[in-house]
Amino acid sequence: MKELERIQKELRSLQLSETASALPEYLQRAEHNDWTHLEFLIELVDHEQNRRGTKLIERRMKWAAFPTPNTLQDFRVEEQEALTEKQIRQLKEFTWIDQLYNLILLGAPGTGKTLLATGLGVEAIHQGYKVAFISMGELVHVMKTEEITRKSQLRMKRIREANLVIIDDLMFMAMDYREANLFFHLINDLYDRASVILTSNKAPHEWGELLGDHGITTAILDRLVHRAEVVHFEMNDSYRMKHRTTIFKEESVQN
Repeated sequence: MKELERIQKELRSLQLSETASALPEYLQRAEHNDWTHLEFLIELVDHEQNRRGTKLIERRMKWAAFPTPNTLQDFRVEEQEALTEKQIRQLKEFTWIDQLYNLILLGAPGTGKTLLATGLGVEAIHQGYKVAFISMGELVHVMKTEEITRKSQLRMKRIREANLVIIDDLMFMAMDYREANLFFHLINDLYDRASVILTSNKAPHEWGELLGDHGITTAILDRLVHRAEVVHFEMNDSYRMKHRTTIFKEESVQN
C-alpha cells in the first residue's frame, strides 16, 4: 500500500493526477483481465488522455459563457428555410474558422439565430477550438469597464484569445461615440485572428443609425464583411413560437 501511495504521489508531481487517481482501479483490472505490461500502460495512458480532454472541454464550455448549452441537434433544420442540411454539415466542418471567415445571422427575434450560433459554438469546442459568447449589451459594459475591473479584463482576454467569438443581438441598441469606438477596436483586434458569428435583427445597412458614426460603421463593416457568409432567417419563421411551452396540458392559450 505504501508503494502504491508513493507512486500516486510521484504521478501527481508529474501532473498526471488522473492516472494517480485511477491507478488502483486499473491495477485490479489488469490483474483480473491478465493484461500484459504494454496493455496496462496503453489503458492507463488512454484514461489520462480521455480525462484531460473531458476536463479541457468542461473548462472551455465554462469560459465560453453560453446562456444555454444548446447543441446543433436542438436546431431543427427542417423547420426553417435559411440553411439546408448540407450547409449545416459544411458549417460543422469548421474550415471557415481555419480560413477566418465570419458568419452573420440576420432575422427577427425568435427565428433561431442564437440557437444556431450557440450550437456551432458548442460543436466548435468539442472539435478543439476556443469559443467566447457574449451579448452586445454585455459586451458594451465589459469594454467600458475593462480598465477598472479584473472581471472585465479577464472576459476581454478570453474574447481576444478565442478562435471563434459569438456576439449576440448586435445593434439592438444605439451606441454613443465612445462605445462605437471601443467596438471598432475589438473588431480590429479580432480581424485576421479569429472568426466572428454575429446575430442581429438589423441589416448591415441599418447599423450606421445605431453606431452614430459613418466612418466607424464603414470600418467595422469592412472588416466583418471582407470574408463573411450572411444567412437571412425568414421574418415569419419564429422558432420560439413553434416550440413554446404552455402551462396547460393539452391546450394552448389560443384554444
